[in-house]
Amino acid sequence: MDVKGIILDYGGTLDTGGDHWSKVIRDGWNKAGVVADDALFREAYVFGEQGMEKALDILPTHTFSDILNMKLQLELQYLAQTGHFPPEQIQAKASEIADYCYGVAKENTAKVIPVLAELAKRYPVVLVSNFYGNIDTVLSEFGLTKYFKKVIESAKVKVRKPSTEIFQLAVKELGLLPEQVLVVGDSIKNDILPARKLGCQAILLNGRKWGDEALTSQEIKAIDTLEELLSLHFI
Repeated sequence: MDVKGIILDYGGTLDTGGDHWSKVIRDGWNKAGVVADDALFREAYVFGEQGMEKALDILPTHTFSDILNMKLQLELQYLAQTGHFPPEQIQAKASEIADYCYGVAKENTAKVIPVLAELAKRYPVVLVSNFYGNIDTVLSEFGLTKYFKKVIESAKVKVRKPSTEIFQLAVKELGLLPEQVLVVGDSIKNDILPARKLGCQAILLNGRKWGDEALTSQEIKAIDTLEELLSLHFI
């Protein structure tokens, strides 16, 4: 594998160790005593994600804690609207769950800093993320900014994964051919398949996945931790 540049995903890759964010939030619900079956949780999670994508009040200065609180309030509002949660508890429980989720993100981003530092010594690294317009603030918040040659955020470039176009922008920033670029992410749909379609190399970060993503193809190269990148023969 002739790798000369790397494209990294953010959410689910650098901040959760490969787990889809729905799994982390579900853990937070459980710890906070918010009761819902899997179907209801999924509905609330999707409602929250859709609401965040449409939100007009997310500012570039909003921190990750801010984003988590917004998202969790939307999820619990859905529960309240469907008669499964007391409305008066939304703010307190959203804050409790957000604090748990923030702790997970903080712990995982701290773990990946040595890996990012080593990768950045050897290769140009570009971050590609479906995010809300405040990824620069979040990266700074967790001390990650300096490891990336360029950050490409969906809210700013107006194109989202799984479109290959957002990866094309990253390859262009690297100034390389697609086949010289390695894409690393936690999602088969959003990271691995569009990367392959474009002609990039791709490695999946294993973890707890969303829905059908749990059914990993044997043909997909995968690692269990980002640290494993440093021991692969092409690195």
